[in-house]
Amino acid sequence: QLQLVESGGGLVQPGGSLRLSCTASGLSLDQYAAGWFRQAPGKERTAVSCISANGAGTTYSESVKGRFTISKDSAKNTVYLQMNNLEPEDSAVYYCGAAPTGWSNIALCLVPKVESWGQGTLITVSE
Repeated sequence: QLQLVESGGGLVQPGGSLRLSCTASGLSLDQYAAGWFRQAPGKERTAVSCISANGAGTTYSESVKGRFTISKDSAKNTVYLQMNNLEPEDSAVYYCGAAPTGWSNIALCLVPKVESWGQGTLITVSE
């Protein structure tokens, strides 16, 4: 049973940076494509960035491309999201999820059908 826990959220000023962590237990993230998704109040949950099982492939939404970077550390069984040049529009609860076995990062970011969701971590970008 794969379990995911997010951390690293908080309050940051526009233009600032945060790094989110998603640590897995129960199974190795090397077996799964994984991704970060976000949900603002009154909005649907949308894909932010996804990474392939081996870490070689990455996908980003147009709104975060060039500002966010997704990565994996197999030794720590953790997926990271480095968030730079944050904007108020980035404010949301951020969730990580792991895809069914065999799914690509592209498929995961197109259709967020995950085996497990984390509990979410809140990011607020404000003066």
